[in-house]
Amino acid sequence: MYTIDKSIKKKADLIESNYWAYALRSIFASVYLALGIAIALYTADKLEHVAAGIGKFSYGLMFGWGLLMILYMNAELGTSNMMYMTVAIYRKVIPTKTALKILATCIFFNFVGAVIVCFLLAQTAPYSIGHVAMDSYLVQGTIAKLAKTPLTQFVEGIFANMVVNIAVFVFLKMKDDAGKAIAVIFIIFIFAFLGFEHVIANFSTFSLAFFSTGGTVEGMNLLSVLSNFLFSGLGNYVGGGLVIGLLYSWLNNQSTAYVD
Repeated sequence: MYTIDKSIKKKADLIESNYWAYALRSIFASVYLALGIAIALYTADKLEHVAAGIGKFSYGLMFGWGLLMILYMNAELGTSNMMYMTVAIYRKVIPTKTALKILATCIFFNFVGAVIVCFLLAQTAPYSIGHVAMDSYLVQGTIAKLAKTPLTQFVEGIFANMVVNIAVFVFLKMKDDAGKAIAVIFIIFIFAFLGFEHVIANFSTFSLAFFSTGGTVEGMNLLSVLSNFLFSGLGNYVGGGLVIGLLYSWLNNQSTAYVD
């Protein structure tokens, strides 16, 4: 928790001293996450032709490299900040106003970064219009996400961000770089393989699907996309902010010996 407190103070210092520097770190988070998603989707399509089902396995295994890049490159991810800022408010590390400013700024510029990087990815050969088939993992995965009920999106969002913030906790606690990489990849595999809903990842997935198909994805419209963002985002906050952030903050106030 001491390490998390230090990270919170660093975030607050940056946003108060240079708002646009913080915004750029938030944009970079979506750049790294989108690159991880892009290679995960591409390998899934290629390997699915080798053996049915192996594509989903490879997608889950490759997805975590995006978060690993975010952690090593000190970028700002909205879903992990749901945990950080809830801890910040509960433990009174920084003012509530500053915590809310950090979280809102981070999520907004995660979205901006996702749109920009996915538009650019759609200009590359693997994701250009006409190259992405309608039965690809990207398109079919997007259709499946949009078809889920709000309750499913909400509950899956809870589990997704619990997993993400467990990976962040493990990354902070481990000292060995190889151990960090292995732990993050296999922890993130849990939610990626199960197809749970992560709002920041969906910023990139939906943007890439839209730009690479020219907006012809079945069931994709403004209402369905915003509904997914809302319910998966709320679930993400419950999972990362309340279950991990708030409850672990409370647990660390209950004993002077049994602390994280």
